[in-house]
Amino acid sequence: MNLLGILVAIGFIIGANILEGGHPSAMLNLPAFLIVIGGAIGAVMVQFPIKVLLVSLKQFGWLISPPKLDLHAQSELLEGMSTTARQQGLLALENQVAQIGDAFTRNGLQMIVDGVDKEQLHQLLENEIEIEQHELEQSVKVFEALGGYTPTMGILGAVLGLIHAMGLLDRPEMLGPAIAVAFVATIYGVGSANILFLPVANRYKAINHDIAHFKLMVLEGLLSIASGENTMQLKRRLQVYIGEE
Repeated sequence: MNLLGILVAIGFIIGANILEGGHPSAMLNLPAFLIVIGGAIGAVMVQFPIKVLLVSLKQFGWLISPPKLDLHAQSELLEGMSTTARQQGLLALENQVAQIGDAFTRNGLQMIVDGVDKEQLHQLLENEIEIEQHELEQSVKVFEALGGYTPTMGILGAVLGLIHAMGLLDRPEMLGPAIAVAFVATIYGVGSANILFLPVANRYKAINHDIAHFKLMVLEGLLSIASGENTMQLKRRLQVYIGEE
């Protein structure tokens, strides 16, 4: 639905332009595109390390396939591990460690099996969540920055286009098209910011929240297992998180 939303927005804008008597080709201008997008990318490269930019680009795939976070399945997994721990002891969970697909859950369970006490387990896993959230937030900031720079670059492109148009005052037949092209840069700047970059940043924020929510639920479950709580009590703790899904 994410990419579909972008296509819907662009489709309605182009459709409205056609209804007004315009032609889609009038909005195609390579110099304007280079000024707006190239300029914004250059500004972002100044602001962020290349590693952050590459990670942000890689995470763009989340618009097509976001991380799969099944709270119900994870809750059932944690409940099963709780039952095993209560019946056979914490060491019995060692056989399940390698079978767990989620790295966060697997690392936490391994620490429980290794005898890490509850307080240390809480601190280590909570720190891991905070560090990951900080790293994920950098991708949000990249797209927010792009959403901030592109409108300004659009104005820059429009001014440059108008300067060019002023040089055509002695040729009135070319003046109108030149001014129209100048404002294409503004369309690119405002359009890309509000249709692509800022919505993507907000989508990333939602995904980051879902990841943190998922891992906080796992943390709660692992702490309950480490404390030796019964399975029903663990289920009540996890239900708080599932109820917010």
